Amino acid sequence: MDIETTAKAFKELGHATRLSVFRSVVRAGYIGIAVGQLQHRLEIPGSTLSHHISALVNADLLTQRREGRTLYCVANFDMVQKVIGFLEDECCIEEQQ
Repeated sequence: MDIETTAKAFKELGHATRLSVFRSVVRAGYIGIAVGQLQHRLEIPGSTLSHHISALVNADLLTQRREGRTLYCVANFDMVQKVIGFLEDECCIEEQQ
């Protein structure tokens, strides 16, 4: 995992609304959550929600899938693990014994 990709993920998660969106999607697990349900739950206008979802998709933190007329957001848990791993790998690396 490179620093630029990690920085982009953190940048997108650094916005309170996007963090709320991402948190709700993560809570939905591997099945994901319908965009309409997400909009209702977070009480965000559709155009605003679409903007935030797009930013999270561009940072590879979310994926989307369509089932009929319903669009679902699903967390990219592999990316989440990579971002967390980026920090964990550096933990205490320079600590003196």
